[in-house]
Amino acid sequence: MKPTQPIIAFRFTSLQRKGLLALTGIAVALQAGYLLYTRTDHSNGQNPDEKAWLAHQQQLDALKAEKDTATHKVYPFNPNFISDYKAYMLGLTTSQYNRLKAYRSSGKWINSPADFKEVTGVSDSLLATVSPYFKFPDWVTRKNAGQSAQPTPNNSTIATTAEKTTLPPFKKDKPAVNQLDINTATAEQLEKAYGIGQAYANRIIKRRDALGAFVSMEQMADFEDFSPEAVADLKKRFFVGNGTLVNKINVNTASLQQLSRFPYFNRDMARAIITARSMNGKIHNFDELLKIEQIILVNSKIISLYLEY
Repeated sequence: MKPTQPIIAFRFTSLQRKGLLALTGIAVALQAGYLLYTRTDHSNGQNPDEKAWLAHQQQLDALKAEKDTATHKVYPFNPNFISDYKAYMLGLTTSQYNRLKAYRSSGKWINSPADFKEVTGVSDSLLATVSPYFKFPDWVTRKNAGQSAQPTPNNSTIATTAEKTTLPPFKKDKPAVNQLDINTATAEQLEKAYGIGQAYANRIIKRRDALGAFVSMEQMADFEDFSPEAVADLKKRFFVGNGTLVNKINVNTASLQQLSRFPYFNRDMARAIITARSMNGKIHNFDELLKIEQIILVNSKIISLYLEY
């Protein structure tokens, strides 16, 4: 039979028990004091961590409020050419934008805020917000003001949507006395027209260089910053001479960059042309070009003189 091992008992003396009890009390007191300190801020009831976090939170709230209240800056635009992103930024619904696209695809034009409301069905409040930014061509503005849409007596000017495939070629006007050829005019000569300063004269020459030559004085209306009086005086002082050589651009061989640089195209139109000719093999004529959804050309009769296939 194995002998039993002795049981060793640990006992504290009275002094040790008092020391242990005191140590435990000190630890509890320190813990409680720390918790009380971290939960209490004598200035506003917040601990330092909470104050730092709230300071950042206030900054975030301020930035969010600034973002929420910031308005999208709107520049003057022609409502006939808005993109889906532009429509979204203006507040149009998808159905309203689709109605506008369908209307434009039918070959019709928005020529006034009333037309825009009738076609899209936007509310009066939204129309009142966006219509001050509508910018129409000068001839539309003059027509809405009760003037003729064609400011000159020559009926062989810019074709309307319905006339663009039926009008005869341009007929050169007989120049009046003292008129100068717009395609050979210098900047100094252009500056003599009413409202045409050095900057505007340089813009006319830059556009002329890009096109090779102007084919009609109606192209002065392409400069939307020019006042009606300036355009009228340019037509009075200048004419388009015979034998003008324009820079032709081949829509079937031109690169995306070349198409984008053509003054009457934008980059979206250039991409649409590249896509169409890639899918169909070739664009045969101007009528086929106009069938491309993104191609919207106001002065189609003039523009067609710069294109080849």
